[in-house]
Amino acid sequence: MSKTFWESDTAVETANKTASEVEPQQTHEESPALAVSADDFAALEERIRRAVEMVKRERQARAGAEARCAELEARLSQAEAEMQAQSSLAEQLQSESNALRAEREQVRQRVERLLKQLDTLEL
Repeated sequence: MSKTFWESDTAVETANKTASEVEPQQTHEESPALAVSADDFAALEERIRRAVEMVKRERQARAGAEARCAELEARLSQAEAEMQAQSSLAEQLQSESNALRAEREQVRQRVERLLKQLDTLEL
């Protein structure tokens, strides 16, 4: 079928308009009725059926995509929370490490002072 139902329908309407312009005196009984063949109707029905199935599939795909999106958003927020917890733990460990370094430096300085005092005593 090279022409779609709508194109053939438009062609019939155009033919009807030109026929009515040529013969304005036609009565209601003589005007050509919109003739839709059984094949055209069956083809239209099949196209509608396919469109409905396609809409159903697309809705299911969209629902699946939305579910996956929600799951990924939940996983992302969980990962962000874990990352934030890890970050605060890392900060805590860093500050603890700095405190231990400072304490080690103080102990080192005290030991050096004690060694100097011992050196002065031995002389």
